[in-house]
This record gives sequence, structure tokens and C-alpha cells, in this order.
Amino acid sequence: MRAGSNRCSASSPCGSSGWYLVLLVAACGGAPAPVHVGGAERPAADVRVASRGELSPRAAAASSTTTTRRLARGDGSALDRWLTAGDDAYAAGRWESALDCYASGARLTPGDPAAIVGVARATLAVNGVSEGVASAPDDPTARAVLAALQDVVAQHPEHAAAQLELGRILLVLGQLADARAPLERAATLAPNDAEVLSSHGIALLVSGDREGAVRALTRAADLEPQDANRRANLATAELQAGRLADAIVSYRAAVALDGENGATRTSLGTALLQAGDVGAAIPELEAAVRLDPTHATFHNNLGFGWQATGDLDRALAAYRRALALDPKLASVLINLATASAKKGDMSAAREAIRRARELDPEDPRALEVQRELDEIAR
Repeated sequence: MRAGSNRCSASSPCGSSGWYLVLLVAACGGAPAPVHVGGAERPAADVRVASRGELSPRAAAASSTTTTRRLARGDGSALDRWLTAGDDAYAAGRWESALDCYASGARLTPGDPAAIVGVARATLAVNGVSEGVASAPDDPTARAVLAALQDVVAQHPEHAAAQLELGRILLVLGQLADARAPLERAATLAPNDAEVLSSHGIALLVSGDREGAVRALTRAADLEPQDANRRANLATAELQAGRLADAIVSYRAAVALDGENGATRTSLGTALLQAGDVGAAIPELEAAVRLDPTHATFHNNLGFGWQATGDLDRALAAYRRALALDPKLASVLINLATASAKKGDMSAAREAIRRARELDPEDPRALEVQRELDEIAR
């Protein structure tokens, strides 16, 4: 929940425009889950929701009048000076300074909703609370912040930033159904705030309203057309809604804005694989690995791409590299088993599927491959 550099990855989200929620979602149909292409698992796409920080110049004209990103009101009051200092420190990634400023404002004007929201934001940042959806269900800091935000929303229901932060922390705590109402309220209060719309879109997506998510995320992307993460988020929602062609267009737009984002490159590559455009997919999958060679899923994606071309040697090498990085990634073991079987190495195939079933004896993908291997052995 903090600003940072303008590089992001699925494993380490960050961004120049601020806070990110990372949500692994299926690319088509159903609740968030792995997606399969041609019988092997295709890794899920990555949704990142940028938050606070300064608006880009092109977005300012459209959304500055109702933006919730900065908490200062611009009224010249003593409180507003503390809020402005907190906003500036927060945008620069100086979390402790931001917390001190917001807390000073809260002491000066007890009960002010903007000051309390600022303290909540900075407290989460200082304590390094995880930023993923449902990623910190038992975090004591997140629960304390939740209680504070619930109180301020009860007293100030028309404060858009408070509604937004309440919805966010509920997402982080995994209380997905509860998150939708405050984010819907925030979207009503701040209909031209791209960040509010993005957060609302994520809530809609995880609750199964894919078309609603597409509408909200389209609006957010239109408000901030130079934000690559807005386009990537929209692409993932489009995949969930079954709009593969639209998703590819959106992912390409995100890559054009930020080609150094490995998560977006791998998402584009896997979408292209789903569309059957293997030739276009491979360069994107290779780029993701080049940008983040320590990410096991990226190697798995590339391996599946090579397997789709029939280059089993390269596929096996990619799967082995993924396993070296994460030995407990079941999807890699399943893909390794299928590639080994196609290569004629049945011993390696059986060993890989044995390890996959050790991780999850009831995994239907592993059970299916096991049955196929058993049939071959007869």
C-alpha cells in the first residue's frame, strides 16, 4: 500500500502510482482458478490495482475534481498543512514521515476522516502488510486498521476515501463479499476517480460480476490512459468475461506503455497461447523470463509455450528451471509429466506425477494424467 518504482511483478508488486492489489484470476470462466490450454495448466493472469500518488498529467483534467488519492483538501488550514505533508511523504515512499504527519493532523483535529484514513494508509505501509487480495486474513495490523476504518465510515459515510480504504482492507483480509458495498459507495461518491473505479472493478471481478468489472475497469483505463496497470487489469477482466480478443488488445496496450513488466508480458503470452498464436506468444514469454528470471511461473509459461511448438527439449528445460525455483509448484510437475511422456521418458513422467500427487492427492489434473500414464503402461 505504498508508492515505489515503476516496475512491477506478480511476486513483488509496486508502482509509480502507488498501491497494488495482486489477484491471481482465471483467464476464462468460473471463480479464480487455474486455466487449462490443451490439457496442461496455463498460469493465471495478474491483476494489479494502482492506488494513491500523483495523477499523471493526462489524467488530471478528467479526474482531479473528485480524486481520493490525496487527502489534503486545499483549504489552507493547519490540518490541511499536515495532510499535504503526509500526502507528499506518502507519495515519495517515506512511510514513517507520512505516518507522523497524518498522526499530527489527527491529534490536531480528532475524528477528522482524512487524517484517520492517512494514519491507516501509512500504518499499513510502515508495517509491511501484504497487498494481495485475501493475502493477510489474520494480520493484526490489518484487523486494527479495519476497526478504525469501520468507525470512521460509520461517522462519515459520505467520505469517499474512507469508503475506498475500508473496501481495500476488506479485500486484503479476504472478506470479499463485505468489500463490495464500501467500494460501490466510493464509486458513487467519486465517479471520476480511476483508482476508486479500479478497486470497485476488482471487487466485482472476485464476486463473479465479470461484465460489471469490465465496465468499471474500462472507465478507469479511459481516465488514466497512460497507466499500464489500468490496461493490464482491464485485460484480465476481459479474459474472465471470455473476451479473449479484447484482452489481447488490452495486454498489448499495457506492454506498449510498460514493456519492462514481466507479469504483463507473461499474461499477454499466455493469452496469445490461448488464442492459438504460438509464434507471437513465445517472444512475450521469453521477455517475461528475461525480465524476472527468478519467477517460477514465468518459466512454466515459457515451457508450455515451447511444448505447444513441439520443442520438448526446451519445454523440459524450462519446467526443470521452474522446479528449481519452486519445487512445490504442482502445475510445473504436471506439465513436466506430460512433456516427459511425449518425449517417451515414462519413468520421468511417472516420477513427476507422483510428486504432484504428493502435493495434492485430489488434484484432478494430476489424477487425469495419472490415468493416462496407467493406460499407456497396460
